[in-house]
Amino acid sequence: MGCRSGIGSDDNPRGVLSRYEFKQPHMGTLFTITLYAPDEAKAREACEAAFAKVAALDRMMTDYDPESELMQICQKPVGQPVRVSDELFEVLEKSQRLAELTDGAFDVTVGPVVRLWRRARRTGTLPSAEMLARAREPVGWRKLQLDPAAKTVTLIVPNMQLDLGGIAKGYAADKALEILKGRGLPRALVAASGDIAAGEPPPGQRGWRVGIGNLNAKEPAFAQTILLNDAAVSTSGDTEQFVEIGGKRYSHIVDPRTGIGLTERMQVSISAKRAADTDGFAKEVCVVGVEAGVALVESQPGMAAFILYMTGEHTQMRESRLFRKTPRTK
Repeated sequence: MGCRSGIGSDDNPRGVLSRYEFKQPHMGTLFTITLYAPDEAKAREACEAAFAKVAALDRMMTDYDPESELMQICQKPVGQPVRVSDELFEVLEKSQRLAELTDGAFDVTVGPVVRLWRRARRTGTLPSAEMLARAREPVGWRKLQLDPAAKTVTLIVPNMQLDLGGIAKGYAADKALEILKGRGLPRALVAASGDIAAGEPPPGQRGWRVGIGNLNAKEPAFAQTILLNDAAVSTSGDTEQFVEIGGKRYSHIVDPRTGIGLTERMQVSISAKRAADTDGFAKEVCVVGVEAGVALVESQPGMAAFILYMTGEHTQMRESRLFRKTPRTK
């Protein structure tokens, strides 16, 4: 585990907090923990525990490992209820609420289609209509049934594959931050690629400075820089993950309702209390589009959206009402 320490030392009788930073790869990306602690030993010990939690969640929720708890569900007979861990059930329950809210714009049963598009990005070849049709047959959030009392999951049609890529990193960032707070280090920030969970701000500051990148490389590096205080922000879009085939750009984000990678250039940043919520909603808004997305976000208490989208070669911006009140840096 990498560490870049602040100015403190283990001999710190006055309790002065120093800044420390630790990094580890998990969930296909780099998790970075930045925190303030009285000494490096306490900071390192807390981060080890936080990263261990992320690693455990990764093993539980990955769809790359056939032995993961998530994939074990997919290998059970159709119609058989499967008892799952509390944390996996919580993630699936959050996912189903998101799916219901937009009638399937967010859908963790999209796994068969996502696998086709992963192959398309590797090979540079579009899936055929027949392949897409076959992959879409088992997709549909209503085909996944949850029993809250028994904590069971039931897949009701054959060949279903679950994919938690739209929510797992945000959930893991939240859990890592909980570990740090539980170790007495509330002044911390956990970043997992585009998903950030922030605790109390650095000493003497109003919040953690978080930059939101621009869509167009010709424009300034950051479109906005906001301040986070015990809150989260997630950014989704096709700035880094996409494939161009036949002169058309396809995002890694797939519309579960059509089975096609998104083709409109858009970047969505969502802020709210928890990263599990911001992660999922950022993907949803990308799928439903600007107007429907803003309406969706504004229907959720305490949630805000900042959207960048391309019209021709020009970047347009849209903010939700609550985002206009979000603290910014000068």
